Amino acid sequence: MELPVRLVVGLGNPGEKYASTRHNVGFDWLDRLASSQRVAFTLETRFRGLCARIMLADTDIWLLKPQTYMNASGMSVAAVCRYYKIVPEQMLVVHDELDLQPGVIKLKSGGGTGGHNGLKSIVADLSSQVFWRLRIGVGHPGDRNQVVDYVLHPPRREEAALIDEAIDHSMQVWPLIARGDFAAAMQRLHTRQEN
Repeated sequence: MELPVRLVVGLGNPGEKYASTRHNVGFDWLDRLASSQRVAFTLETRFRGLCARIMLADTDIWLLKPQTYMNASGMSVAAVCRYYKIVPEQMLVVHDELDLQPGVIKLKSGGGTGGHNGLKSIVADLSSQVFWRLRIGVGHPGDRNQVVDYVLHPPRREEAALIDEAIDHSMQVWPLIARGDFAAAMQRLHTRQEN
C-alpha cells in the first residue's frame, strides 16, 4: 500500500461565473465528499483557499478548494503542504480531464500535466509531479482552439448526468483512496468503466 492521503485538492475557479462549468468538476467532487462527511468549507486566507477537515482512522485529511484561480492553484496547495508537512505523495488532486469522455474517471500517480494549467501550477510550486490525480472526464470539443471556451461552460445535460454518475461511483472507492489502497481503488474504479 502507498501512503494514506492527507490532502485532497479539488481544482476549479472561484465565483458564481464559473460554478457548474466543466473546469470546476474538481470543486464539485470535493463538495460531494464534504457533504457526505457532513463538513463545511471555511475560507483560510493564509492558504488562499476554502478548507475543511475530515477524519479517517484517527488521521486528519484536509480538503482544499484553492481560491486563486486555476493558473495559480499551486500557491494555495504549497501553502497547505508546508504548514501541515504534507508530502506530494500524500496528496490527491481532483480535476477535469479533456482526454476522457464524460462519465469516465481514472486514478493515477504522477505523469505530465496534459496542458492543464492547474496541474502545471501545482507541479511548479511543489517541484514534483509525484502526486495522485483523480481525472474526471469532461470530453474534448474536437478543436484545440475551442478548449478554453469549452471548459469554461457547463456540460450539456446528458454529459452532466454521466459526470454525476461517475462522481457517485468514485465516492464508493473513496475509503480505499483515503487509506492509500490505490491498487484496489483503481481496480474497482476502472473495471466498472470497462464493462
